[in-house]
Amino acid sequence: MEVGQFQKDNINMAIIGIDLGGTNIKGVVMNTDGEVMHQHYIPTIDDKEGLWKSNVKEMVEFLKSNSQLEITGIGLSAPGLPNDTNTAIAYLPDRLLGLENFDWTTYFEQKTYVINDAHSAAMAEYKFGVAKEFKTFVLLTLGTGVGGGIIINGQLYQGLSQMAGHLGHVSINHFDDERSILGVPGSLEYAIGNYSVERRSFGKYKSTWELVKDFEKGDHFASLIWLNSVKALATGINSFINMLSPEAIVLSGGITMADNALYEPLQTFLDVLEFRPAGKQTAILQAHFGDMSGAIGAASYVMDKEL
Repeated sequence: MEVGQFQKDNINMAIIGIDLGGTNIKGVVMNTDGEVMHQHYIPTIDDKEGLWKSNVKEMVEFLKSNSQLEITGIGLSAPGLPNDTNTAIAYLPDRLLGLENFDWTTYFEQKTYVINDAHSAAMAEYKFGVAKEFKTFVLLTLGTGVGGGIIINGQLYQGLSQMAGHLGHVSINHFDDERSILGVPGSLEYAIGNYSVERRSFGKYKSTWELVKDFEKGDHFASLIWLNSVKALATGINSFINMLSPEAIVLSGGITMADNALYEPLQTFLDVLEFRPAGKQTAILQAHFGDMSGAIGAASYVMDKEL
C-alpha cells in the first residue's frame, strides 16, 4: 500500500489492529470512521517464538476472512521500543523471543506499522476516545506497572529511540533504594504500580484491589498506604503538567477501576499542588477504551499515517 492510498477512496476500506501481549493477542477490524467491525482474542504463549508468530498470523487471516471491507493496512501494538520507521520492534530483551527486528510487512505481505503498546493506548484516545478534542495531552497507564504516551500538537511524540512515554520511571523519591527496570530510584511505577503493593504494604496486601477495598471500609493502615500512593501519582502528574502544559491527563489501566477511591483523593491533592494561573486547570479524564485499546490504537496509528 502506498502512502496516501486511503485518500483515493476510503469508504469501503478498513484497517486491522493487533495488540500483541504476553497473555493474549487481541485484534480488531476498524473502518475509517473508527467503528470496530470485528474483534477477536487468541492466547499468547510468551516463550514459544513459532507459536505466537503463527497465532498473530492466524488472527490477521481470521479478521480478513470476516471483513466485508477491503483491508488496506495493518497496525501492530507490542511491548518494547520500535525502530525509527515503526516497521519493527527494535528493542525488547528477555520477552517474546524473536520479536526484535522481525519484519511484519514481509510476514503479512502487506504494509504494517508497529507501535509501542502504551503509545497505542494514547493513539486510541486521541483518534476516537476521550481526548479526540485535544491536541496536546498525556496518557498514563496504571496497572502492573506504569506506562504512558504523549501527544503534542496532534502528533504522537516518540522521541529518540522511541523511548518517550516511560512516565512511570520518573523519580518521586530519589532517597529510595528501590530502582525501576530503567534504573530510576523511587519511581512513580513503584509508588503506585500493582507489582509493588505487597512490599509497600509490608506484606499485608497482595493486590491493589485488596488495598482499595480496605481503604473504602475506612481501614487506617490501608488509608495510609493508598493515599501515599495517590499523592505520589498526583506529584508525578503535576510534574508532567509543569513540563508539557497539556490540555488533559488521561488515565487508563486496571488501577483506574478504583473509581472514586482514586479520582477523589487525586483531585484533592492536585487542588493543592497544581499551579493554576488565571484559573487554568488541567482536566483529569478516565480513558474511554479498555482492554482493546492497544488494537484500536494500532489501527488508529495506521490511519494517522495514511489518511
